[in-house]
Amino acid sequence: MSGGKIQKRETLIPSAPPKSRARPDRRAEVSEFLAFGLAGEAFALPLGAVREILKVQPITEVPRAKPYVLGILSVRGRITTVIDLRRRLRMPKATSTKQSRILLVDGGEEIIGMLVDEVHQVYRLHEEEMEMAAVVAGDLSEYVFGIGRPGGASEEGGEQDDILILLDPEPLLKR
Repeated sequence: MSGGKIQKRETLIPSAPPKSRARPDRRAEVSEFLAFGLAGEAFALPLGAVREILKVQPITEVPRAKPYVLGILSVRGRITTVIDLRRRLRMPKATSTKQSRILLVDGGEEIIGMLVDEVHQVYRLHEEEMEMAAVVAGDLSEYVFGIGRPGGASEEGGEQDDILILLDPEPLLKR
């Protein structure tokens, strides 16, 4: 008698739950990133770390600050440190343009402003569209946690525009 009950449960359980579980699992695998440009390359930060996007404003210089610190600015009455992300990533300096923006990023203890060349869009990347840092080499690997290929560019042999360098905000904003 107990064998019949077990058999019923075996036939009922596998048929319904796997279909209902498949969709939530796919949603959990999606990560959102804000893409932006620096020196002609596409970078991205986790969307949850970005608090706001500002147009470039006058920045007050701070004497004896680190070379990548541009200075400070007031955002709704709060003093915010602004860094030049180009300098932080050891890229050539550039002047601000109409497309330049300051990303306010959560640095843990404070909100930090990061000057970028331009902001592109938000990408929703599935797990299979991201390669983690184990495949990334170079002198900036401490700031990079992976590479994103929106739309599966790796399978199609996509262009460089289809590759996002995924930055880790924590080590990027330390020091």
